Amino acid sequence: MPEQKEAFVALVTCFNEDETINYDATRAQVRRQIEAGNNIMCAGTNGDFSALTFDEKVRLCGEVVDEVAGKAKVIVNAGMPATYETKLLAREFDRIGVDGIAVITPFFIACTQDGLIRHFTSVADAVETPIYLYDIPARTQNHIEPETARVLAAHGNIAGIKDSGGAQDTLEAYMAVGRDRDDFDVYSGPDQLVHWALTHGAKGCISGLGNVLPDVLAQIVSCVNAGDEAGAAAAQETYAAFRTDLYKLGFPPALVKRALYLRDPSVGASRQPALLPSPEQDAEIDAILKKYGR
Repeated sequence: MPEQKEAFVALVTCFNEDETINYDATRAQVRRQIEAGNNIMCAGTNGDFSALTFDEKVRLCGEVVDEVAGKAKVIVNAGMPATYETKLLAREFDRIGVDGIAVITPFFIACTQDGLIRHFTSVADAVETPIYLYDIPARTQNHIEPETARVLAAHGNIAGIKDSGGAQDTLEAYMAVGRDRDDFDVYSGPDQLVHWALTHGAKGCISGLGNVLPDVLAQIVSCVNAGDEAGAAAAQETYAAFRTDLYKLGFPPALVKRALYLRDPSVGASRQPALLPSPEQDAEIDAILKKYGR
């Protein structure tokens, strides 16, 4: 039987008007994703992780795991600029019990490839939960070169990588590492590459846009798993077209959150200093949602 592919949604973190976390609303978003058939990544880029405190991340992870209650997989991002704090967070998530700990490359601190190897190795040594490298150079200015990923893949507790770089050639290079090792899985981050990645060697995807279109994301994956290439391609076409229309308006995570907010205000706005939406932008987002029957 072919390997079953899987989708994770990089879940939004919901906020109250005073910018405290709305854990009840966040739990509701977890249930919505599980009902669609998706797994959960929390405290990632779409979850405003850089705006959360240490204690909030720990509680958020616990709330998500409790709500999931074994009905889906949970990956949580522990990455911080310093290896020291990353390990502290990872140990808390390890204690709570998750399926994987993603570690975004350090941001603000410029790293050599040797520095990245030391960083990820130290975190992987500190916990028992499998570690997933998380590459998103546009946000962190640090990039995991494919050969660095190959070195790290040899670590017994580094189980894969999430590629959010957006370059198909880099994703292909990561998947070449995965083809050489049956213990290193590749997850695609770019929403426009979900179908292509799943049919070219990726284990799954981790998508921010799935917050708004959870059913379409789940359909791409379920069709691939069922061998329905036409169905997967059609769902991907809808997903990519929505992405193009929405993301041309600005910063993707903020637009995903706002699109969700316009249909469910309980998710709240992002913490400041995130860009505040305008009535004109809201009207454009609303038109896009209606165009796609949302």
